[in-house]
Amino acid sequence: MDSSDEEEERTFIRVLSEKYNPENFPYGQGVVVLPSPPGSPVKDRLFLPSVLVLNDCGISKAGDRSDIEAFCAHVLELDLAYNQLKDWGEISTIVSSIPHLDFLNLSMNPLSGVQLEPSLADVFSRVRRLVLINTQVSWDTVHTLTQHTPELKELFLCLNGYDTVSESQASCPSLSLLQITGNQLQDWAEVRKFGLLYPSLSTLVLANNSVSSVGDTKETLERLFPNLRSINLNNSGLSQWEDIERLNFFPKLEDVKAQGMPLLQSYSTQERRSLLLAQLPSVIVLNGSAISDGEREDAERFFIRYYQDVPEQELPQRYHVLVSKYGHLAPLAEVDLSPRCTVVDVRYGDRVEPVTLRLEQTVGDLKKQLKALLQLPTNGIRLFHVDKEMSSMFGPEELKCSFRALHSYSIQDGDEILVVPKVKNRCSSSDF
Repeated sequence: MDSSDEEEERTFIRVLSEKYNPENFPYGQGVVVLPSPPGSPVKDRLFLPSVLVLNDCGISKAGDRSDIEAFCAHVLELDLAYNQLKDWGEISTIVSSIPHLDFLNLSMNPLSGVQLEPSLADVFSRVRRLVLINTQVSWDTVHTLTQHTPELKELFLCLNGYDTVSESQASCPSLSLLQITGNQLQDWAEVRKFGLLYPSLSTLVLANNSVSSVGDTKETLERLFPNLRSINLNNSGLSQWEDIERLNFFPKLEDVKAQGMPLLQSYSTQERRSLLLAQLPSVIVLNGSAISDGEREDAERFFIRYYQDVPEQELPQRYHVLVSKYGHLAPLAEVDLSPRCTVVDVRYGDRVEPVTLRLEQTVGDLKKQLKALLQLPTNGIRLFHVDKEMSSMFGPEELKCSFRALHSYSIQDGDEILVVPKVKNRCSSSDF
């Protein structure tokens, strides 16, 4: 490499000096000011936050270790996503120089086919949250990292093209959250391995994989996932209600996301939620929404009615449990919510026409309808309702208010609407 290449090389410390020098980074609360070491390429003074974001900066090398140590002693979080780091040796140099590093994001760096040697892995020991999204990092390297991060709590392995899960000689008992969204896992036998690898797992995000079943017994799931509280199966390949029932075998499960799967495609939004909720009695959050006691009861009653006409041999076990709780329920009465209509005789002079009225329409709407239907004059009309049963006692009732709905006048089939043209009052000398 000639001198011009060295000058153009994007090292961690050079990018750091460019982004966080006094000219580009004004002093503010929580910013640490440190002197520059002798001979450092960094300017005299740096203003460094405890969270460093250096993504998409073209970084491929670490740079001088002493400079990193001097300026990053207080750094807790480091985001190096979308850079060009492809050597675990360079990454280890950066990490080893940041003694209090808690969060490390290496997403979108080209780490495919690059193995991490165990001798370099100890420097990651303090990392508690590790993000390796779309790095194509191998399972061997993942296992090397987890074996040397005894405090690791969260691991993100999304979009790495995994269709299998490699087993490891040692588990990672500290890990509580695994997000492995957008891979190519299909067989539950691969998912089962996470229980062995991460025995303290409480959150498992499997969204956008093609997992086709939950294929284990109650005893196996209780043993492998004793602490799992949340699972995300969005856009998975589940197609049988039996797989949803098996989620109840996770002894501590209380939060489920289950959307976009083949099983649910034929149901309405409300049917999906009710059927899922009724099948998962211990779940308190479904698809991100908390479940109230009233909603649960409504869903369980819906479940009974949904299955009550199904042959006995095809009834799910949950149906019998709910019948023992609520009893056999009568079908809900069908309520016709279509607009109510009635047929009346419209009388205009000597002309009588049967007309169908929509009772939710207003008096003003009816006037417009009758003017068009009967070719009435445009100088205005008055309408009177003649009740076939009560007219002999009370006479016609004028429909005066244009904004009032017709159903409020208790109009019934066989009643009459009398149409009378409006007449203007005229005064002349003969009137006096």
